[in-house]
Amino acid sequence: MENPASKTISRYTALRIIAIIPARGGSKGIPKKNIIDFRGKPLIQWTIEAGLKSKYITDIVVSSDDDKILEKAKIDKRVITLKRPKELAEDSTRTVPVLTHVLNSISDKIFDYLILIQPTSPLRTSVEIDKSFEKLIASDGTSLISVCSTDHHPYKTFRINKNNFLEGIINNEFPLYPRQELPMTFRSNGAIYIVKVSEFLKSKTLLTDRTVPFEMSQEMSLDIDTYSDLKK
Repeated sequence: MENPASKTISRYTALRIIAIIPARGGSKGIPKKNIIDFRGKPLIQWTIEAGLKSKYITDIVVSSDDDKILEKAKIDKRVITLKRPKELAEDSTRTVPVLTHVLNSISDKIFDYLILIQPTSPLRTSVEIDKSFEKLIASDGTSLISVCSTDHHPYKTFRINKNNFLEGIINNEFPLYPRQELPMTFRSNGAIYIVKVSEFLKSKTLLTDRTVPFEMSQEMSLDIDTYSDLKK
């Protein structure tokens, strides 16, 4: 009997899928965060290995302005390292220009899908990458973002208005509602973003009009930003 998993793999082997791993040198919370030791390996290595083990990713590019990070990323000949211009490695730099720079730098190749996997999500594995890609392909969506449930419901939050009084972020009723009566909300956990390259080049966004959610657990959604995150 044919293995359903192998049938799924063969169905998408004609697609060219690029995984981009952005890893700039500057970081405020943890200096040289992307290559700090995490359970015996540089932090970035966990994400590179997840990409290498994926059944669908055909190309992996690590984008960084830091030579040490690029050197640490050379763990396999399949990994392409790309030096990023300093102006694309500032604290205020958005993700879209970085992804666009990568695609423009290797314009000799045509890709069907782009998968953004960030080094700060080391607990995300190739299993989640492949499952999320399969979910997007099986849908009528053009992009996918991995999410987890929110710890504190955003509908129950306040802001201070122009008169220095509290008001609900949406209305003044929701902050006093029982949580169970409010709709479930999710946040991006930063682990996986997938988008059709044609759609990305047209819309310049990872959040398209047809973005599919891929839910992950709170534990697997750990994002390394501070030393306390490392201890977790």
